[in-house]
Amino acid sequence: MRTPPTVIHSRDNALLKDLRRLAQDSTAYRKQARVWLEGDHLCSAALARGQSPAIAVFSESFWPVAPAEYAQAATKNVVIADTLWADISALESPAHMGFVLDMPAACGLDLHAPTVVLDRLQDAGNVGSILRSASAFGFTQIAAVKGTAALWAPKVLRAGMGAHFALRLVEGLDVQDIDGLRIPLLATSSHEGDYLHRAALPWPCGWIMGHEGQGVSAALQQRASRHIRIAQPGGEESLNVGAAAAICLHASAAGRG
Repeated sequence: MRTPPTVIHSRDNALLKDLRRLAQDSTAYRKQARVWLEGDHLCSAALARGQSPAIAVFSESFWPVAPAEYAQAATKNVVIADTLWADISALESPAHMGFVLDMPAACGLDLHAPTVVLDRLQDAGNVGSILRSASAFGFTQIAAVKGTAALWAPKVLRAGMGAHFALRLVEGLDVQDIDGLRIPLLATSSHEGDYLHRAALPWPCGWIMGHEGQGVSAALQQRASRHIRIAQPGGEESLNVGAAAAICLHASAAGRG
């Protein structure tokens, strides 16, 4: 049965203010220990991965027709007046429903897991895209070095399209923390190392993906056991890091089988 909802009509409501921060502030999740998922795609992906939302939120006009899988997913349902929905929505076309999830407990690195190391990546879309590729190609851990975009930021969540719930996410790492990994590290490069299509890739391994403009830092380059470059016969100077990650991670997955 549907849990009777709490109805919000006031812009000053405390929960509405919290939702607004979660939707619009990339690091608000760290203070609230909760994340906001907006839209049926993200919400259904969370449910499919076994997530249980703390709160399900609906616009007033959508609540009467909300599918049972959403209306019965949480122990608390909240209905927000349509005129207030724009205050929390970060989408151009508001989805009219969302979930609030409690943050998973903080965890340390799994030293033996297939890992993608993110080295100061700035673009949320790139970070989310890489998380999605990691999940698709059998990598189970993301190790984000300090300076990388916040992993649970709203834009990263949208770009990841549910991949967050399949991965062990560890952020705020120092370069020295990467030394603990007990897997070979492969650093992407635009100008040196083995060509990817000729390389025999180890498994499990860790791929290091570097800053969009500066690439992999010298400190992490030194920690890599191999450097790998992608052949670009068309002559472009470099690839977008999200595209490069998808190519490299797929090559690792293909090499396993």
